[in-house]
Amino acid sequence: MSTQGTNDGRNVAIPPIVDHQTWKAALAELRAREKAATRELDAIAAARRRLPMVEVPDYTLDGADGPIRLVDVFAGKRQLIVYNHMWFPGEEWQCGGCTGFTSQFTRLEFLDNYDARFVIVTPGPIEEALAYKARVGNKMTWYSTASSSFGADMGAPPGGGFQVNVFLRVEDTVYRTYNTQGRGTEQLAHSFALIDLLPYGRQEEWQDSPDGWPQSPTYSRWAPSEAFAQYAERA
Repeated sequence: MSTQGTNDGRNVAIPPIVDHQTWKAALAELRAREKAATRELDAIAAARRRLPMVEVPDYTLDGADGPIRLVDVFAGKRQLIVYNHMWFPGEEWQCGGCTGFTSQFTRLEFLDNYDARFVIVTPGPIEEALAYKARVGNKMTWYSTASSSFGADMGAPPGGGFQVNVFLRVEDTVYRTYNTQGRGTEQLAHSFALIDLLPYGRQEEWQDSPDGWPQSPTYSRWAPSEAFAQYAERA
């Protein structure tokens, strides 16, 4: 392992430098593993399509135009993805992870062709939630569960963590088909996929990286919520 100087005078480790044929052989070996992982993800998606579902009550959420039944959140679509955004009462800036995660979804029109919609639900009062949405430049439609047990029943009670839930509407009845949380949500985002392509990866201490690779405490490189408000102002 060799090192290279940086603009600030530090030396950092860099990957071994080899000839083109050696590089191609190493890449081919890795690509075989990537293809196997892709096929496994296809198999998991096939199993997901075969999951049973469970009927949910006729919840009422709070939207920008007032109370709205869960069945109407579908906006005429048959399928609905819901991201439960963490919320801390009285805080100016909400969860940085949730803020950054949801900021990635700016063009969701492609879901129309799949008879689907993707929205955010949060325990915060709808007026505060909508104000926060505007402050950080979020583009997704937001709803509040402040007057409903929907969030708690779906695994995201007040003060709790984030969740992703998927629903299917059959006429006026809603069924829950899928749930994930934690790192299970990473497949929905492009940010980690892009970062994982980089030679140094996420640069977090838990990762299996070669000796000398730059590593920092987990989450320390994540942008704070305030940054997304600044990004929105510059957009």
